[in-house]
Amino acid sequence: MTDTRLTFCRICEALCGLEVDVEDERVTAIRPDPAHVTTGGFSCVKGLKQHRMYDSPDRLRRPLVRRGEAQVEASWDEALGEIGGAVKRIRERHGPDAIAMYVGTAAGFSILHPIFAQGFMHGVGSRSMYSSATQDCSNKFSVAREIYGHPFVQPFPDVARVECLIVVGANPVVSKWSFLQVPNPARTLKDIAARGRLFFVDPRRTESAKVAGEHVPIRPGTDVFFYLSFLHEVLARGGVDEARVRACSRGFERVRRLAEGWSPERTAEVTGVPAETLREMVGAYLGADGAALYCSTGVNMSGHGALAFWLQETINFVTGNLDRRGGTLVGRGIFDFPRFGVRTGTLVRSERSRIGGVRSVNDAFAGGLLADEILTPGDGQIRALFVTGGNPLLTMAGAGRLREAFEQLELLVVLDILPNETAALADVVLPCTSPLQRPDLPFVFPLWLGMQARPYLQATRAVIPPEGEQRDEATIYTQLARACGAPLFGSWAVQLAAELAMRVSSRGGAPRLPLEGLLSLLLRVTGQPGFDALADGHGRLRPDHAGGDFLGRRVVTEDGRLQLAPDALVEAAARRLRLITKRAVTTHNSWTHNLEDFVRGDRGTNHLYVHPDDLARLGLKDGDLADVRSETAAVRVPVRRAADLMPGTVALPHGWGHQRAEGLSVASKTRGVNVNLLAASGPDAVDPLSGMSTLSAIPVEVAPADGEQDPTDWSGLPTP
Repeated sequence: MTDTRLTFCRICEALCGLEVDVEDERVTAIRPDPAHVTTGGFSCVKGLKQHRMYDSPDRLRRPLVRRGEAQVEASWDEALGEIGGAVKRIRERHGPDAIAMYVGTAAGFSILHPIFAQGFMHGVGSRSMYSSATQDCSNKFSVAREIYGHPFVQPFPDVARVECLIVVGANPVVSKWSFLQVPNPARTLKDIAARGRLFFVDPRRTESAKVAGEHVPIRPGTDVFFYLSFLHEVLARGGVDEARVRACSRGFERVRRLAEGWSPERTAEVTGVPAETLREMVGAYLGADGAALYCSTGVNMSGHGALAFWLQETINFVTGNLDRRGGTLVGRGIFDFPRFGVRTGTLVRSERSRIGGVRSVNDAFAGGLLADEILTPGDGQIRALFVTGGNPLLTMAGAGRLREAFEQLELLVVLDILPNETAALADVVLPCTSPLQRPDLPFVFPLWLGMQARPYLQATRAVIPPEGEQRDEATIYTQLARACGAPLFGSWAVQLAAELAMRVSSRGGAPRLPLEGLLSLLLRVTGQPGFDALADGHGRLRPDHAGGDFLGRRVVTEDGRLQLAPDALVEAAARRLRLITKRAVTTHNSWTHNLEDFVRGDRGTNHLYVHPDDLARLGLKDGDLADVRSETAAVRVPVRRAADLMPGTVALPHGWGHQRAEGLSVASKTRGVNVNLLAASGPDAVDPLSGMSTLSAIPVEVAPADGEQDPTDWSGLPTP
């Protein structure tokens, strides 16, 4: 008999409401929930087919431990014992900072996973935290801390009311909205264009630009000059709300002087954006009753993401568009997390990395330094690494060197649902539950920060039970804390309370924390509806964004005013091809390629997308193999003609290169290459302001393929 259960997707920030058909505790079908309070019958193909990815025969169902060259199944006691013994030995000999953790994107889509992971590391006493944020978004966190007082103050466009929206380096139709929960992005974009003006500033005419709005081509890596000229033109037109600037901020005169010399004519040759086009955009922005500039990963990863985002936020503020309906808003979560963070010191630690002296962001160090921190001897050298909810061997810069570093570790532990490339190197692999196998609340951005186009709250029970010996991450970290002699959050009282709750909840079965009880407690202490009421419904609306409730009220700098001229940012203020990244609607970072539907036929590899003019100049045609070389590596990949690209720009989708992931029976047979081999790592290759690696706008040389290639070579490197 089929039982239909309600849940919501946790693949991306859209969190679409879903109806799930279950027979014999297995998911047979997923549909959009037409009664959901905001997503109302929308979901993407990944959300509707996710159960087939989770049902893969490759799913991890028992712990794996390394025995020589092989990984073999083991009991939980055996796996935990090996980890605990190694952690105790390494911590005693080399100190707690020799034990590190990498937290991937998937961890962020469960509310309890990152909390318990951090609690485990706090118990170990280690500061050696790394996260996927320094691959795609830590520039925003770094700048927000400087301007607003805490990294999690992240204004977002009021997409329901904005009359002029300028989107720089973002593609919501494919990637949804970053740092904002918006249902049905295509419909939202069409509505904005119908109300006023919508621009997409991007080297490629993206899927979003094809849906609605106007495309403005820009050369990769030149966004900071675009923003400087935009501000210059705002100043020239008298578009600054001087009274608001004086009342609510400090330092703008320094920014004003910085922008004075950057006329649209001066930057046109660099950016490729004609002066008259930029002036038209500024005119539309200033003339609208509510406008916003918005950027995402295309800007974040291009090498100057911190400076560009700083200028964007400054423009939105000084023009009067910050903290107003129709402009940009600062949401309210179920409690004031930024104020809590400042009061408790959460996510505002100021520490420098051992290698390169790069400042931590969100209490985590730059991922681009991880290989150096492992390979460089000395006090604090990393000797053990926990990887949770991520696959850094495919997603981080300098992937070849990172593999060398991981092979040198004394202990590598991976928590995941599938045996990915990183897990293939691990000493211990721990099998985790999928999103459909655990109860949950929305992740931190909508729950704690209210970063939603229309605020609402929802909850979900587990749709199906775990298989085999899979366990949720909160339970796993509670057990790891005991095995390592490192109590959660450094408190034996917390550890013992968690273990008592786990014993009561387990009732003689597999150990598990009472997750619904913990989520209910979180809701109760913040004055929200009960977990049962939320889980049995289609989401519950919260008060709408008011605007006008942030400036002078919720800014958490020391004096309550925006700091527009942080010293670090002010002081930081050849015709080679530039490589950008690209996504397809069927892919999500590195982990949707193990479903045959998504990689069938021509989709079984990534392609290098090249403008027709560049194809002719390079002597290539559609379907040819090309060698793509950067300063760090080379890959070989088939080319595709793409008239939507700006000449001088090539695009190569990321997340590929699974050939060594023997545990992924489908993905390992794909032919794609890892674009991040072309990105540099190390202290000279990361942004000292944000810790960001440059994963877009990479200078490369492209030529017809030369020489033979081993088709099983995971890196795609051509042989001599």
